[in-house]
Amino acid sequence: MRVGAAALLVFWTLGVGVAAPQSIAQDRRGAEIESTLKRIKLPPGFSIALYAMVPDARTLAVGREGRAIFVGTAEKRASVITPGETKAGSVEPFAPSMKFTMPHGLCFSKDGALFLVERNRVTRFDDAEKTWRDAAANATVVVKAGDLIPRSEESRGHSSRVCRIGPDDKLYISLGQPNNVAPRDKLALYEKTGIGGVIRMNLDGSQREVFATGIRNSVGMAFDTDGSLWFTDNQVDSMGDDRPPGEINRADRAGLNFGFPWYGGGHVRTNEYARAEPPKDVVFPVVETAPHAADLGVMFYRGDMFPKEYKGALFYAQHGSWDRSVPIGARVMVTLAGTTASTPFAEGWNDGSGSYLGRPVDVAELADGSLLVTDDQNGAIYRITYQAP
Repeated sequence: MRVGAAALLVFWTLGVGVAAPQSIAQDRRGAEIESTLKRIKLPPGFSIALYAMVPDARTLAVGREGRAIFVGTAEKRASVITPGETKAGSVEPFAPSMKFTMPHGLCFSKDGALFLVERNRVTRFDDAEKTWRDAAANATVVVKAGDLIPRSEESRGHSSRVCRIGPDDKLYISLGQPNNVAPRDKLALYEKTGIGGVIRMNLDGSQREVFATGIRNSVGMAFDTDGSLWFTDNQVDSMGDDRPPGEINRADRAGLNFGFPWYGGGHVRTNEYARAEPPKDVVFPVVETAPHAADLGVMFYRGDMFPKEYKGALFYAQHGSWDRSVPIGARVMVTLAGTTASTPFAEGWNDGSGSYLGRPVDVAELADGSLLVTDDQNGAIYRITYQAP
């Protein structure tokens, strides 16, 4: 089913339609952000610079041909970057004639189709890198509005979807549940629909099934070379500054339960389900992360720019805590291959006084091996590069 009609695109700079793209370097807000980036701490040899200004930038999908980078948000719009050598060539609105509700989830299929997952709809855009300027005319609804989750469960909270195409050529989508702790009278519905879990389906939307359960709110997924799905999970609020931990989990097959709501994070039981018998064979996280740091976008590094110890490493963004007396997070973390230790890779957006100078959301690798990082607080995308000291 085709959606809408093609509309004339205008360039987008700092959220304002203009006749042509403007240089980021000449933007005053960009200059302020560049100044902030001077305080970001990175390992020796690494550097960070402003790549693009994109309003509300959260998720990234990098086209394989290098023609376009798609940027999702938790608002009502998505954007497209035309890459430049060291900075974006232009930033334009994606499908401006279409109406979106939280167009957050973005992922590419092997044949170059872009899947866009909103709060309660999934749309496919074929050959997106080449045809995105006529995106509305090339849109096909995969899951119609109101069929991804029951409308009764629609919420602003925990509805920032993420998606990935698996090695089985199926579409995987995370469905955060819309509560701090899921109420008992919702558990059967959530288990049936995949809310509080990960679902998968064929690329045409058929044969939908629940892949994993017991997940509170995952906003980052990545497949490893062995076919296993790794994902971050944001854990229960209002349990104190130092509990429970956040999670990075691994699902090597369908049908696993990761413990929520019986466990609030790691091995910490929730108050609401403390006396309830948890499911058998709960799978606990591979990596326990800092409590309330809000682990979001995640990826495996496959490039050749970074030193060899980073090959196969898991990079992920910590958005930063809100449910904590002393804020932590607002940084990019790394877990090296074969380890379960998580250490800061890029930090300094947390100014230490309770305020954030930026809030990382997602990470993505460019073809040259450099790393992109989104920041929804500043509406910015950064590029991290490496040159041997």
